[in-house]
Amino acid sequence: MSRPTIRIRRVTDLDQCIQALQAVHETDAYPLNWPADPHNWLKPPRLLQAWIAEGAQGGVDGHVAVQRPHSEMPPRHVELSRLFVAPAARRRSLASALIDHVRTWAAKHGYDLTLNVTDEHRSAAVAFYEATGWQHTHTTDADWTNPDGRPVKLRHYILTSRTSDPGRAPQTLPSTRTTK
Repeated sequence: MSRPTIRIRRVTDLDQCIQALQAVHETDAYPLNWPADPHNWLKPPRLLQAWIAEGAQGGVDGHVAVQRPHSEMPPRHVELSRLFVAPAARRRSLASALIDHVRTWAAKHGYDLTLNVTDEHRSAAVAFYEATGWQHTHTTDADWTNPDGRPVKLRHYILTSRTSDPGRAPQTLPSTRTTK
């Protein structure tokens, strides 16, 4: 299988990203709550960089972003966010390729990666991240709720960069309140 084309997301990609995100939301309920402004959701205030996996026809098959962590987090961490693969483009290892791309970028810049995942039993996302080397550090309550108004728990993960000290144990990150 050939490697997907992964490139920096351009402003002109946003409408196609939203179409792919809508399909993901309808299929997987990600994001858990559909954003009032999907364009801004894809451009969070702490955004450092975003990439897309480009399909053969030039469309958006997948997306991932990296943002600065909350101020309480160590400065060498960045947060992986907004990772999704369009349902029609699945089973081609696009999510793994996007994470590998971000991991290489993070290592080049001396960052370790963090992420938050909703804590659901038998969650495909939790299983995927744990199978690909992410280490669970702690679970917190989100400061937002699911569409039914029930509280949401978030699992926090860390993935050390390839250039980090291999003997260094992952540290427990400070507990933070997470926003949509």
